[in-house]
Amino acid sequence: MDVPLVRARRGGDDERIAFIVRRAFGGEAEVNLVADLRTEGASVCEFVAEREASGLVGHIAFSRLDARSPDKRIEAVALAPLAVLPTHQRHGIGSGLVESGLAHLRELKVEIVIVLGDPAFYSRFGFSALPARLLHAPYSGEGFQALELRPGILGKRMWHVGYPAAFAKLA
Repeated sequence: MDVPLVRARRGGDDERIAFIVRRAFGGEAEVNLVADLRTEGASVCEFVAEREASGLVGHIAFSRLDARSPDKRIEAVALAPLAVLPTHQRHGIGSGLVESGLAHLRELKVEIVIVLGDPAFYSRFGFSALPARLLHAPYSGEGFQALELRPGILGKRMWHVGYPAAFAKLA
């Protein structure tokens, strides 16, 4: 298989992105999430994985979160969704998308990334449920994980995390 190119999403990619997300998740909820995040203006960045022979085969989205303590606000984003066509999974495409996205977020000076996903997968990138325990959010459990892109930014204080309205439709 040819090595995928990871690049920023372009407007003409949206139909294929919807196809990828639909196939990866088996329904419309996450397809609608991506569209609603764009409409809401909450999308920070999106990347796609493209193979020369197959076209687009993967997608990742990051959206703005409102993360604050009583006296401080931090730059936070949610990683959701990450989607790879089932026929292209387990070939490093998802990992490449996560790595590219995190590198870009560091350039943007984002301080923390939050994800709800498989701990075995996301721990490879430094995500952990431990810092997420400091976050009061609509999600919890072992799959609710955080990655401090600015180490120590959470400190020992509790943070309230507000998600874009688009996420409420997933419940």
